[in-house]
Order: sequence, then C-alpha cells, then structure tokens
Amino acid sequence: MSATLDPNKTVSAPDDRQVTLAIEGMTCASCVRRRKRVGRPRPDGVSSASVNLATEEATVQFDPAVVSLDTLEQAVTDAGYGVATRELALPVEGMTCASCVRRVERALEAVTGVESVNVNLATETATVRYLPGTATRADMVSAVEYAGYSVAQQADSSDVEDLEAEREATRAKELRSLGIKAVVSLAASAIMMLLMYWPESILGAQPFGSMENMNRFMFVLATPIQFWAGWRFYKTAIAAARHGSANMSTLVALGTSAAYFYSVVATFWPERLMRNHMEMPEVYYETATVIIGLVLLGRWLEARARLQTGVAIKSLMGLAPKTAHVLRDGVETEVPVDELQRGDLIRVRPGERVPTDGVIVEGASAVDESMLTGESIPIEKGTGDQVIGATANTTGSFVFRATNVGKDTALAQIVKLVSDAQGSKAPIQRLADQISAYFVPVVLGLAALTFAIWYLVGPEPKTTFALVSAISVLIIACPCAMGLATPTAIMVGTGRAAQLGVLIKNAEALEQAHSVDTVLLDKTGTITRGRPSLTDVIVTGDVHRSEALRLAASAEVGSEHPIAKAIVASARESGANLANIETFQAISGHGVEARIDGKRILLGNEALMTRESIDVTPLRVEQAQLSSNGKTAMYLAVDGELAALLGVADTVKTESRNAIRQMEALGLQVWMVTGDSRPTAEAIGAEVGIPSERILAETRPDQKAERVSTLQAEGKTVAMVGDGINDAPALAQANLGIAIGTGADIAMEASDVTLVGGDLHGVSTAVELSRRTMRTIRQNLFWAFGYNVVLIPVAMGILYPLTGHLLNPAFAAAAMALSSVSVVTNSLRLRSFEPSPDEPSGRGGRPVSQLHRQPAGN
Repeated sequence: MSATLDPNKTVSAPDDRQVTLAIEGMTCASCVRRRKRVGRPRPDGVSSASVNLATEEATVQFDPAVVSLDTLEQAVTDAGYGVATRELALPVEGMTCASCVRRVERALEAVTGVESVNVNLATETATVRYLPGTATRADMVSAVEYAGYSVAQQADSSDVEDLEAEREATRAKELRSLGIKAVVSLAASAIMMLLMYWPESILGAQPFGSMENMNRFMFVLATPIQFWAGWRFYKTAIAAARHGSANMSTLVALGTSAAYFYSVVATFWPERLMRNHMEMPEVYYETATVIIGLVLLGRWLEARARLQTGVAIKSLMGLAPKTAHVLRDGVETEVPVDELQRGDLIRVRPGERVPTDGVIVEGASAVDESMLTGESIPIEKGTGDQVIGATANTTGSFVFRATNVGKDTALAQIVKLVSDAQGSKAPIQRLADQISAYFVPVVLGLAALTFAIWYLVGPEPKTTFALVSAISVLIIACPCAMGLATPTAIMVGTGRAAQLGVLIKNAEALEQAHSVDTVLLDKTGTITRGRPSLTDVIVTGDVHRSEALRLAASAEVGSEHPIAKAIVASARESGANLANIETFQAISGHGVEARIDGKRILLGNEALMTRESIDVTPLRVEQAQLSSNGKTAMYLAVDGELAALLGVADTVKTESRNAIRQMEALGLQVWMVTGDSRPTAEAIGAEVGIPSERILAETRPDQKAERVSTLQAEGKTVAMVGDGINDAPALAQANLGIAIGTGADIAMEASDVTLVGGDLHGVSTAVELSRRTMRTIRQNLFWAFGYNVVLIPVAMGILYPLTGHLLNPAFAAAAMALSSVSVVTNSLRLRSFEPSPDEPSGRGGRPVSQLHRQPAGN
C-alpha cells in the first residue's frame, strides 16, 4: 500500500523524529500542493509534513516505531518525484576480518537516513548511500566509533587522487608501525627461545643460574610485548566486547593473554599450579610473544601485498601531468594542473602530455591516444578537434581551450569508475559474510570445549595440554582470509581490466560477466565504424578515377549529409584539389546537380539518371553487386554521359572479424542486431563470420530490448554490446550491458562495462578476465574455508592419539598469518593476466603501452 503524508496534523509525540528529504522534480507551487495532498489518507505515525519549493525540501515529523523512512520515500516516489541521495566513502581503521566488516555495516545501517552500506576490507573503506538532509558524516563517524573502530581524518576533497594519496600515506604509516612491532616481538621471542634451550656445550653455563630468575627475566621481556605490541588486539577486542561481539582480535587477545597470565602466575606464585609441590610449572612467555610477533608479521606482509592491489589506480593517476603552460593576457605561465579553469588557453609542446580535456584553437599535431583508446598510431589533430587530458603530443605544437578540468576530465572519470568498482562488493561475498558472522563465537566455543575435554579426561599434565590446545584453537582460526578472499581479487581484477581498456562499473558486473554465454552485437558503431566511408569508385569511358572523385567531391563539398561528407573526406585524403562550384541544385530524393569547371555534373541514384535520360547499363552489374554488399550506390554523370559509380558504406572495423572469432573461441554464441534489410545485414554478417540464423535484421530501435528478452527467455545469459542512445534500453535489459566508449554517454550510463577505445576485443577480455577472477575468488574461498575446517581440529588435538604431539601455538600463529598472505598473493596473480590469442599468429601477450594493450599490426 503506497504511503502519503498529511500536512494538517501537527501534534508530535515525544518519540517523534524529524527528517528533511531533498525532493527532486518539483517545479512550481502546484507540485508542492500535489506533494502534500497525494494519496490521502496518510499512514499512521506521520505527525506533520511541510514542503519548501525554494529549497526543494520536505520536512517530515514521524514516529519511527510506526512508520519507516523507506515508507516516507515511497510516498514521494508515488507522487511522481524523487528523493535525492548522496554517497560518502569513509576510511575505516581497525578492521581485521570479515566479522569486523559486518559489525561496521550494521552500525552504519542503524543511522537514520542511511539507505545502503558497503564495507570493503581490502580497501578499508565504507561506502554509504544516505539522505543528505537526514544523515550527516558526523553521525556516521559516531556510529563507527561506537562500534569500536575509527574513521581516519580526511581532506575536504572529492578528488579521487587526493583521497587515494591520503589513504596511501595512512597505510604506509601503519605498515611502518606493524614492521617495527613485529621485529621487536620476534627478537624478544628469539631471546626467550635461546634462554629456554640454552646450548651449554657452546655458550657455557646458563647465565641466570635458576629457573626462577630466568622466568622473571622473561617476564620483563614479555610484558612490553604483550601490552605495547599487542595493544592493538586488546583495543579492538575490548571495543567489540563492549557491544557483545567478538572478532579476530578477540581470539588473539584471549590466546596470548591465557599464555601470558598463566606464565605470570607460574613465575610469582608457582605453588598455586604445582602438583604435589614437586614440579615447577612451565611458563609460556615465548608462546605469547611469538604469537604476537608472527601475527603482526602476517599483518605486515598482508598490508604490503594489499598496497599492490591498488597499483592500477596509481598507474592511471600517474598519467596526468602536474603542470600546464597557460596563456593569460598574452603571457605564458606554468601553473599546477589543479589550478586550471574552464576556458583557459593552454599550449602543448612536442613530447608533452595534454594536461586536461579541451578543443584545439590554434596549431596542429599528431596525438598518441593509446592510454585511452589502445590505438598506437597517433591521430592527426587540428583546429576544432578535441583532445583528451593525459594523452601524449608527438611532434607538433598547438594551443587548446580547456573544456573539462579537475574531476570532470575523462581521466578523472575513469579513475573514479575504477575506484568505485574496486570498493564494491560481489554477490559471491555474501557467503563469506554470513559465515563470518558466526565464525568467531563458534571458535570461542570450540576453544572452551577443547580446554574442558583435555582438562577433564586428558593425560597428565592436564593443565598444560588443555592450555596449549585451547590457545592453538584460538590462534589458528583465521576469519581474515575469508574477509579478503573476494575483495582483493575484485580490486586486482577491475584494475587489470582498466589497464586493458575495459572499465567495469562494479563487482557485480565483473561476477556476472563470467556466466555470459551469448553476445548480441549492435551493428552500427559496434561491428561497423558508425560513419559512412567511400569504398568504391568504378569508372567507365575515358574518365580517370581521381578526376571522377574530384568532381563528385566538389559537387558535395557544401553538404552536411553523411554520404556527402564521406565522399569529400576521401577526396581530401587522396590529395585532390576541389573545384569551386559555379551553380548548385539539390534534387530531392534523387541527388544533386552542379556546374564545375564549365561541366554539368549529376550525382545521384538511378532515378536521377533515368530522369536525365542517361544510360546506366555499362555499370548496372557493378551497381547490383554494391547493393548486395549493403553499400549505397551513386552514379556520376559528366555533360550527360555516364562517368562513374561510387559506393559508400558504413565499413566494418578492421578488428571486428578477429574479435568475433575470439569470442567464439571462448564458447560465446555471437548474434547481430540491426535495422538494416536482411540482404544488407547478411552481407555484413558474412564479412565478420556471423551466420544468417544468428542475425536479427530489420529491428527497430525500440525492439532491441525485446530481442534481448527473447534470447533470455531461451535460457541464454546475454551480453548486449552497443554505442547509441537507442541501445540504452537493451543494455539495461541484458544480463550484462557493454557500451562502446566512443558512443553516446547515455549508453555508457546504462551499461555495466565500457570499452574505452571501442575495440570489440574488449568483450572477450571482459569475459575472460571475469572467469579468471571468479576462479581466483573460488580458490581463495576454498583455501580460507578449507584451512579452518582442516586445521582447527588439528589444533584441538585430533592427531594426538596418532602422533603423541599437540600443535605448538607458535606454529598455529605462523599458519594463521600465512593464510591471509596466501589469499592476497593469489589475488595478485591477476595482475599478470593477458587476453588469449584471437588467431593462430597470436595476440595473447600483446604489449601493453602504459595502460592499454596495442591492437595487432600497429
């Protein structure tokens, strides 16, 4: 039942809460009235509602125990308006495992006005979508701190580069702290081990003379390690306990505290632990210190490896130059790039990188856009052409006017997209999140059970066996690996995709791509170039090909028609000198008539030639051949005599055939959809290797989404690839929408994946990389779960009847540390991913220039 608001009731209960909703879509006072009156009667729990058109806000007084914030939002939606939301990234400190992730999520979800929360352990970031008039950053920080964690101080900047630099500095500081504490802890452990196993034959008599003195010395060594190096575990464990929960730090704190405090009692009050007042009890100072040292060493190795998962972001940001040569008041000044403004005139010299996006106003050059498009051949640029920030100027010099600066540039948008994708959560991670919620309490129960069994029914010394086994269970359990299994692979996978020219919107899209079995390619702009090109000039009689092309282009030079532009562009590329038009007439539905160099020129279809009584028989066969190949044929007549036949077509991209072959090699079934007639569509399909039964011809733009639905109804998982505005509904309907980066913005907005340079090889790259990433995630999860399933029983002593030995807690700590490191290291292998070859000669292992692979043959 839809909810509505009643502005008339103004009495509020003591427990009422007031929220301010930012309303989108209000344009006039009638909108305000409609907003207030729609859908009476109001739901229970709403005391009052007032709407302000000037601020575009609605203030609502409601009882949260009766009506939810979601219901209020639905009321606005039902009225035909929207509620504005914002997104905020919080750098959370103190998270160590998957259970920490869930605790932070729950804390933030409890904040009024928070709609969704995604916490990523690998990036140590909480991404929060919230209502700006209701929730504030301070509210969220307080919620995180109340849950026992902290939020790093953050610069007031939305620039990804600034935030990433800040995070890196924080992580570097944390890395140094972990390294120092790990080294000191392990050094203290080594000294204790030396004292316990003193080699008298080499070093002489033991320096302390008695066990009591040695225990006191080890107490002095172990105490600062326990409460200085190990304080991070106590801090996090205490914060979790305050809220009735536990995490990995709880396990480490309990395990090391048990060893340490048992040893303290054994050192100063040994009689309380002695049986029959005969044997001195053993101490476990070295166990506590070596556990802390090894866990910290594992954290250091893990943090060091995690820094490498963000190398793609650093590489992207490193492309942009730091300064620009700006022309202001006729004076050239070198200024920092972040001080550039829209409209600035900027000079770019040979060998320099373009500092920001803009349009050339003076000069010309060839610009290497390989970082953006993957095309290694520099593109000629002149006045009026667009240049993209971070691309490389080659030989010429030019001045351009800045159109986009800062976070609005193409490079900044790419960096933000990659950053957002790396921070997102894949559906497969839900399993790990669900298990981690129960993992630590179960481990605590198993440790208690282990201690009880060994103490009650174990052999002598029961207390020692019980303590060692319980500590081993606490230490060896590792929820960290479960928490890192998915996000580290997602980070590296999306980063590697960006380096290969494939921008993946989020982790869900990366996961979805691996299950795609059918690819539906839009023809225009995807398989073809999306713009007509002159393909044929067939002459008859005494007219030379170059002269026929010059005359045809001269007749069309002033036209804006795409076919006319194609003819003119081809003539100019061939170096033809176009003539001045003496007279010109456009003949609707037929073509054009012009007088050039004193000659009467006719250019158009067969109907024009028939009207002018010009015999086209000499070229009729060629005309039929052009038409059968999907080309537009036009006749050229000079002074009443047939001179040439011109063929214009939207030509197939050079890489399309090999790209489609590569998709099929991955087991993908490739289809083509187009509005062209079937003969034309089949001609294109034959050229690129798509059989006629998989060509959906004569499809109107509004039918493309229906075509996708039809394939899905047949049980296929469909990826739709397109570039135009009319492709957006089909991209949204498909299981995976892939937009060509050279196409319309709305197509890219509706898509899950964007191919930056428009190279169709990116489709198979996305699918193949997704499959590799999902395989890596499954390996990580198998290791994380398998490790705990196998080693926790070992730590409990299940092998003792066979071997007569228990697992040493120090080995348990080493195994636990290595489990997290192994998961991160396995994910880092994705950095070496290269697409498979698409032909026998091989395109796998193509060189990567800066960020993007280079197409074969360039």
